[in-house]
Amino acid sequence: MLKRHARAACTALAAAGLLLAGTGGATADPAPAVPSAAATLRTADAAPELLAAMQRDLGLTPTQAKARLAHEAEAGATAARLRDRLGAAFAGAWVDGADSAVLTVATTRAADTAAIRATGARAKLVTRTLADLDGARAALDRAAGPATPVRYVDPRSNTLVVEEAEAGAAARLLAATGTDAALVTVVRTAEAPRPLYYLRGGDAYYMNGSGRCSVGFPVTKGTVNGFATAGHCGRAGTTTTGFNQVAQGSFQASVFPGNDMAWVAANANWSSTPFVKGSGGANVQVAGSVLQPVGASVCRSGSTTGWHCGTIQQHNTSVTYPEGTISGVTRTTVCAEPGDSGGSYISGSQAQGVTSGGSGNCSSGGTTFFQPLNPILSAYGLTLKVSGSDPGPGPGEPEPGGTWKAGTVYAAGATVTHGGSTYRCIQGHQAQTGWEPPNVPALWQRV
Repeated sequence: MLKRHARAACTALAAAGLLLAGTGGATADPAPAVPSAAATLRTADAAPELLAAMQRDLGLTPTQAKARLAHEAEAGATAARLRDRLGAAFAGAWVDGADSAVLTVATTRAADTAAIRATGARAKLVTRTLADLDGARAALDRAAGPATPVRYVDPRSNTLVVEEAEAGAAARLLAATGTDAALVTVVRTAEAPRPLYYLRGGDAYYMNGSGRCSVGFPVTKGTVNGFATAGHCGRAGTTTTGFNQVAQGSFQASVFPGNDMAWVAANANWSSTPFVKGSGGANVQVAGSVLQPVGASVCRSGSTTGWHCGTIQQHNTSVTYPEGTISGVTRTTVCAEPGDSGGSYISGSQAQGVTSGGSGNCSSGGTTFFQPLNPILSAYGLTLKVSGSDPGPGPGEPEPGGTWKAGTVYAAGATVTHGGSTYRCIQGHQAQTGWEPPNVPALWQRV
């Protein structure tokens, strides 16, 4: 955790088309085209500042940066469909290559490999399911301390990785929890994660006139404007002032440790915008909240170090800070420093999460973790401020045509009805007008 005080994706499979029977030899009208995942996530509209930062931090050419965003959108949708199809045998997915053109999907069932390859992905046969490894990680979380500060599932190696800050700490943790050592890869680390304490994503704000953090993502709740941020930045009732030291609002709810989530309601002088502060202060548009796969590019905005990019390493990671353990965060290669806490993580135009903590710095590099945004939106009934579309009704408000509702946060596996059909969510996201299930096969699978 890094604290600064004043003093110091449904359809490569379905896109083949719909065949309609004609009568009397008449030619049927062609089925309406469905948008690709890249079109749904609007990767072609990526801000120049985002592309420039990807080129700088990931060593990409301009062409590779643009291609990478499109490939990652399609890979996320394909991996989500395969996860739904493989069920309990699914063992993870990731992208590789400078432009993320290679998707690999792992399974514990040999019979699945042909179906995986049929989508254009590589298949990897492994011995442990993602659910098995996640279960082992959860057991370690209950007993972990600062000597084993980070635990995560690495789908590439099909193991549970435990970072230890002192020799033998991982072995003691495994023995205490009865965890099979064959499941685990131990990595020695000299770094100690700490919070990054420090309405547009990435802008500074101040808590009770002292500590500083960064705005995550502007949101609304009914007619109230505000923003999502990290829970360790403040507790319910903590007052805030903006980057300009003008009275801003107060924390309405906060969770830390356990998770690292909070939201601040702003006063009438502040309005939510669908922007994150990019390189040089330029606005980067936010169009949705679809979580991207392991290996995907991601950029972070914070009030200390500004705009930096890297890649997603693992989802559902557990981290033990001096204040306690948080679970469900995402591990990244993006650097950060004190004061960046709470700031925005974005992949292309898709909001990913808010900065929690990490180790290292932006001079020598480091590891940083973000709290995924969708659980924050869901927990507090918030609507992400997005560009290019009307956010529609808030959570729970009626939507014609079935149970699907704009403004609702849907997790992978959730089912809805729309237009007389049933759909299953394959990539978690907050629904918005224009993203009705039949229109976005990258996010919904008809069942």
